[in-house]
Amino acid sequence: MSGFVFNEKPIQIERGDGAYVYDDGGTEYLDMGASYACVPLGHKHPAVQSAVSEQLEKITYVQASYPNAQRTALYDLLAETAPDPIDKIWLCNSGTEANEAALKFARSATGNSKIVATMQGFHGRTMGALATTWKNKYKKPYEPLIGDVEFVPYDDSEALDEAVDEDTAAFIVEPVQGEGGINPTSDGYLEDAREITEEAGAALIFDEVQTGMGRTGALWNSQRAAVAPDMITAAKGLGNGLPIGATLCRDWIAEDYGSHASTFSGGPVISAAAGATVSTIIEDSVPGNAAVIGDYLLTELEAAIGDDVRDIRGEGLMIGVEVGRGANAALKKLALNHQVLALPAGRTVIRLLPPLTIDKDHADAVVDAMAEVVG
Repeated sequence: MSGFVFNEKPIQIERGDGAYVYDDGGTEYLDMGASYACVPLGHKHPAVQSAVSEQLEKITYVQASYPNAQRTALYDLLAETAPDPIDKIWLCNSGTEANEAALKFARSATGNSKIVATMQGFHGRTMGALATTWKNKYKKPYEPLIGDVEFVPYDDSEALDEAVDEDTAAFIVEPVQGEGGINPTSDGYLEDAREITEEAGAALIFDEVQTGMGRTGALWNSQRAAVAPDMITAAKGLGNGLPIGATLCRDWIAEDYGSHASTFSGGPVISAAAGATVSTIIEDSVPGNAAVIGDYLLTELEAAIGDDVRDIRGEGLMIGVEVGRGANAALKKLALNHQVLALPAGRTVIRLLPPLTIDKDHADAVVDAMAEVVG
């Protein structure tokens, strides 16, 4: 084995179907991680499979300087679904690239350099996005990173107001922190962030790489919160497993974005997958299902293991169970003893990010497994 980037798990996944994946021996696992929220419609969804297959018969790739019907349709679809007045779209290949672009766009559009980010936040692993990511374990080997970044406590409007000033280019924030432990904001925080950044002339960036595509009960969490930022970044579930990212912008950002570009910006096959994904999420009311099943799962988890864990929290189907420092051991038991795949959020939280198409039977199976492991 010559790969060295990831710590590989002792399960070789060979195929998937809906909410399930199968290893090389045919064992079935309930996928409650959806590969870090990357398959909101589940594995091998027919609409996405069909769109990709049809596009492969026409052309695999053409650079974004040449108009292409699939890319143009995706631009239009994302603009239509974004909260007003966001209607300009830049496509890339991943969440970290989407955030990298947003940070560059903010500096170019405002003429300022200071970026404000939150403690426990995670925005990616490229040099700019990494500079706005909190944990030193991700950053230390690559320092010095880009400068002029200030961190403030998450969900603290007073601290944010003190940090954002006339020299600030942007405040970047996850509406619900993912890697930081599944931390939702309190009522009013995102509204405060909008008011504070607007008053200072700074850009407000919502990192919806994980919360987007219906995961928290609305297509975009910003719609759920009724707050329109200046930019939204998206990736993960946008292509239902194919690599794509997007930075959605207001006009004032797009008008002076600089000269940022990407060779693989919105290739036809990727755009076809993303278009089918977003269309299906909307047409099948997938965010509504995420809200209903998410509430059900939270309630059932609380009843089954609430007294045995530190906390259970989340929005929609973005749920964290704080168990203490035994999270990784619990995840191993869930996988090997109960055939349920979940994710860590640090060392203390079990993170549940399933396909948004799961039903109550799937939720019950997870609750039963969790009760055996941590109850």
